[in-house]
Amino acid sequence: MKRTLLYVVGGLMLAGIIHIVTVIMIPYFATADAYSTMRQFGRDGTFHILPEVRAGHEPLVDLDPQMLYGVCRFSLDDGPIQVTAEMPNTFWSVAVFDRRGRNAYSLNDRSAERSELDLVVITPVQMAQLRRNPPEELETAIVVELPLDTGFVLMRVFVPDDTMLPRARDALATADCSTML
Repeated sequence: MKRTLLYVVGGLMLAGIIHIVTVIMIPYFATADAYSTMRQFGRDGTFHILPEVRAGHEPLVDLDPQMLYGVCRFSLDDGPIQVTAEMPNTFWSVAVFDRRGRNAYSLNDRSAERSELDLVVITPVQMAQLRRNPPEELETAIVVELPLDTGFVLMRVFVPDDTMLPRARDALATADCSTML
């Protein structure tokens, strides 16, 4: 009887461990990661304004309907990227995500303390190379050194009412996400 009980408890513990490991490993083996999902909005290196969030017609899950969104997929293989935009006076934020959709860096209107967004995303190796001879445009930019090769930038602008929608669209339409040369 003791031996049978021991086997049952051991089997349940082993099953629990296998279950936990499987759940933890799913994001690493999933083929439809966040980076791949962003491909539907257009080519890499350009901001794409997402369709307005309407109940039952969300372009992505968990988006706030009071925000207008723009997304840009990037790869740092060809060099650092520079994100620039002239943002409106309402709340706005920009976030850099890794390939799996984990937030690597975020910034908003209050922490930037300016309406002109100039953000450079760079790898540690690229930063070490740029430190030897830094370009002038890095002097005023917010430089973010991240250990990632690919990812996406999600920009959002608060739209309190429909009268603010054109200004928010203009801000996202003029946003740039290009490789620094």
